Amino acid sequence: MERHFAVLAVGALLVLTLVTGAAGVPAVDVSKSSIIVTFRQENVPVDAPFKKFNGRIDYDPEHPGAAKAAIEITTGSLDLGSEEYSAEVRKKNWLDATTYRTATFISTAIKPGPLGHFDATGILTLKGKTQTVTVPVSVARAVTTTSFDGELQLSRSYFGIGDPEWNDVVDDKVRIKFHIVE
Repeated sequence: MERHFAVLAVGALLVLTLVTGAAGVPAVDVSKSSIIVTFRQENVPVDAPFKKFNGRIDYDPEHPGAAKAAIEITTGSLDLGSEEYSAEVRKKNWLDATTYRTATFISTAIKPGPLGHFDATGILTLKGKTQTVTVPVSVARAVTTTSFDGELQLSRSYFGIGDPEWNDVVDDKVRIKFHIVE
């Protein structure tokens, strides 16, 4: 139990350090960024954005392998377009947003790809469970901003998300698509 707490405490400190960053280092511009979850309910795709998130991606195009990323999402900010539905997914059987207020991704390795692309491997923590994921990321630089686009697929059952009564209604596979601007 003590070891588990120590791992969580170190992880929380790392997220806080990466997300808040050093003075003058750009952070995610939430007004221009998006993180959208897509799932299928009765075989119909449903897109739902997270409204609150923050983070930082330290990226130098001359040294892409040295990049670092930390993103923190407020789980209770998932917007299904109706407060009734959004409130439902905040409940214990779904995201349990009262107990697990945030989901995090912290990169552990960056593998450079072709120009403007890299694979980010890291630890995704959601609803108290962790999973190592690798996400292909495309990078686009503008005059004053850099954007990072990618997509990954998760199993909601792996993270204990969902009421078993809904398993025949809501698909287990969930796609997360992001557009992060710094």
